[in-house]
Amino acid sequence: MSRIRRTLSLIALACAFAPIAAIDPAIAAPCSFQQQGEGRVATVIDARSFRLSDGREIRLAGIEPVASEAANRTAALSAIVTGHDVTLHGEDDTPDRYGRQPAFVFLDGSGNSAQAMLLEQGEALASAGVADKDCAAALLAAETAAREAKRGTWAGPAVIKNAESPGDILAGNGRFMLVEGRVLSVRQAGATTYLNFGRNWTGDFAVTISRRSLASFAAAGIAPKSLENRRIRVRGFIETRTGPRIEVLRVGQIELLGAN
Repeated sequence: MSRIRRTLSLIALACAFAPIAAIDPAIAAPCSFQQQGEGRVATVIDARSFRLSDGREIRLAGIEPVASEAANRTAALSAIVTGHDVTLHGEDDTPDRYGRQPAFVFLDGSGNSAQAMLLEQGEALASAGVADKDCAAALLAAETAAREAKRGTWAGPAVIKNAESPGDILAGNGRFMLVEGRVLSVRQAGATTYLNFGRNWTGDFAVTISRRSLASFAAAGIAPKSLENRRIRVRGFIETRTGPRIEVLRVGQIELLGAN
């Protein structure tokens, strides 16, 4: 009887642990790439980076601070991660040029990343640099939920810039921005495709697509010319080449807006 009882106990123990393994939130969650380390958060440095107790500096991958309010967003990140044990996930743990390790950050016991929490609170913007489609879609969905609920920075209208106001966009030179407008024309010049939002091609806002990026549009079944006369939202870093520009490297940087 004791042998049978011991066998049943082992079976019960195995069954008790099986569901836990099956729903491990860090494994099931979007953006949970290979684990690249862990630690306890000691200090928040800015709106998207912090220092662990062992001295490592971590930068949140996949999000960007709101350009005009980055200094005010440190408190939001601090409230989420300070003093918590975290696991770091990513496709690569190579530090950036400032020595910070980029990572998707999960609080122990949570299936939601710190990035998703900030986006859902309206305290950050989804980056244009996430190559993984499922991860990028999850981040964009969290941002959209905050925008529709007018949470955080979305409580005001200043986050998205109007493509018809190039001066306002130029003020954010070098910063990450969202710009909306109607594509007036699509033109090819050498190895670059231009989505023009105004008639003054040297002064008005435009989106540029290099020849090497056209393959990703073709793979998605989108011809840049089909965007002519469509209202779109584009995300990326503002560059100044006479007029303000955003270079599009991935199809996901462009969103079609409503009925056109």
